[in-house]
Amino acid sequence: MNGRYPVGVTSVCFYFQVHQPYRIKQYSVFEDHPFYFDNEANKEICRKVTDKCYVPATTRILDLIRRHEGRFRVAYSISGVALEQFEAWAPEVIELFQQCAETGAVEFLAETSHHSLSYIFAPEEFKQQVALQEERIERLFGVRPTVFRNTELIYNDSVARTIAQMGRHRAIICEGLDDLLTGRSPNYPYCPPGGASTAANGGDSIQLLLKNYRLSDDIAFRFSNRDWKEWPLTAEKFAGWVDQINGDGHLCNLFMDYETLGEHQWADTGIFKFLDALPEKVFDCNPGHNDFLTPSQVVDTYQPVGEYAVPDFRSWADTERDLSAWLGNPIQDNAAAELYKLEGPVKEAHARGDEYILEDWRKLTTSDHLYYMCTKYWADGDVHKYFSPYDSPYDAYINFMNILDNLRQRSQH
Repeated sequence: MNGRYPVGVTSVCFYFQVHQPYRIKQYSVFEDHPFYFDNEANKEICRKVTDKCYVPATTRILDLIRRHEGRFRVAYSISGVALEQFEAWAPEVIELFQQCAETGAVEFLAETSHHSLSYIFAPEEFKQQVALQEERIERLFGVRPTVFRNTELIYNDSVARTIAQMGRHRAIICEGLDDLLTGRSPNYPYCPPGGASTAANGGDSIQLLLKNYRLSDDIAFRFSNRDWKEWPLTAEKFAGWVDQINGDGHLCNLFMDYETLGEHQWADTGIFKFLDALPEKVFDCNPGHNDFLTPSQVVDTYQPVGEYAVPDFRSWADTERDLSAWLGNPIQDNAAAELYKLEGPVKEAHARGDEYILEDWRKLTTSDHLYYMCTKYWADGDVHKYFSPYDSPYDAYINFMNILDNLRQRSQH
């Protein structure tokens, strides 16, 4: 049913990105073996974040769904490389997500299987990775995704056209950017310029669901900051802010990394207690009206109010919210160019019988490897440094290029 809720309603749409890359080994230019990934470190990190975030957070979300009889709802975009690691080293995480799927209150989104920048460099590979991801989601959780989000919310108008042509998705998750909204609210659905209609949406335009970055970042980044004037952030206070959206839109799109819950904001900050109390406080602010919707339910409930044009690539990363977290400095641009130059040779070598070369290359397309090469300073540089296993961006570049050199030689055999 497309329509409008009465004035005075806020629908909260929670979306979590779940992602872990395959970190690569220290790889010398003198080495000549096809074992690129540091699975000892990958397993250790996967288990650490499982214990701090994935199990406690998902257990609580499952409990909240049951406690509120399915009225609390969330969406997950779980990268294929994360799912593969869970299957290998943290099967209890898969089981919890499967229990979430069974409730009907959780939606799983489509994305690139390898959390890659393939849309920018390799359009056909992009489509293959989306298909791979959808197949894995269906195998594990019994559902086919109908809402898409690109790696790190990288988006422009051409992404909408491509997704519409693929014909399987009803909506795309995007960043809500002030300079593109030009005074409008992110708290409505929009559509891309020209409509970009899709068969999956009954011939209607794909909808664009825009992140409310202020309220999202209050949880994801400011929650434990004692210098923040709103600290401590209680569920009651936050629910009041959500309720104030009424009249300036009907949606509160809270999009963030899942690792916010317990990993970036540790348990002792009170983040789990906040999550535990939030649904009840949102409901209590406007009894019988405020609710939680999955992205697909948003599409069923609300119509777009206008066009949201994004001529250049934008993302949700760093203060610029563009591609500069992964591309733009000479080492990043060179690494990306050399990586995607290998697409053809790698696929030909795979067809000739190198069973593992294509998957190795795809794991190297994961955007994190370029993220580690970022040379930004100040606040964003600190964030990049936090996630990087390298002493410097240049170390990340040299190590990556040593592996690409070996991959290039393999592809020629």
